Amino acid sequence: MPDTQDERWMREAIALALTKGSDPSDTPIAAFIVRDGKVLAARCNETEETCDATAHAEIVAMRAAGAAIGDMELRGATLYSTLQPCGMCTMASIWSKVGRIVFGAGRDDVHPMYFEDRQIDTVDFIRDAWRDDLSIEGGVLAAECAKLYYGPDDDVPVEEQGNI
Repeated sequence: MPDTQDERWMREAIALALTKGSDPSDTPIAAFIVRDGKVLAARCNETEETCDATAHAEIVAMRAAGAAIGDMELRGATLYSTLQPCGMCTMASIWSKVGRIVFGAGRDDVHPMYFEDRQIDTVDFIRDAWRDDLSIEGGVLAAECAKLYYGPDDDVPVEEQGNI
C-alpha cells in the first residue's frame, strides 16, 4: 500500500496536471520535487509552450528546484511525476541526485507512444546506475493518473503521437 504522503503529493501533481487541460492531447504531465516535506518545485510539461523538446515536467521541475536552492544536487528529495519518467528524465534524475522517484501511471497503463523504446524500461536505468541511494516506486494512484493520458489501446491520431 502506498505511503499516505506519496498519495498526497501525487494528488497535488494530478491537480497541477489538470491545469493544462483534461484532454490527453494537452499532454498534462506534472512533477513535484519535495524535500523534508517542503515543495522545492512543481511544474507541468512545457514542451509545446517553449518549443523545447527537453521541457518535460520533470526536467523543468529539476531546473526550478536547483535554482530555488542554489544547487544542482537534489539529494534527499523525492521527484513525483504523474507519468513514469522517460529515459531523458530518468537520467536527469540520476544526475541531479534525487533520492527517490515516485510515479503514477506506468508504461503498461498508457499508450506506448509515451516511451521511446519498446524493450528497455527506465526502471532499468535506476537499477544499472552507479547509485545505491536512489529508489523508484510506481503505481501511486496509477488509475487516476492514467486517466490523464491516452490508454494502451486508444487509436491515437498519428499527428498527435510522440516518439514515432
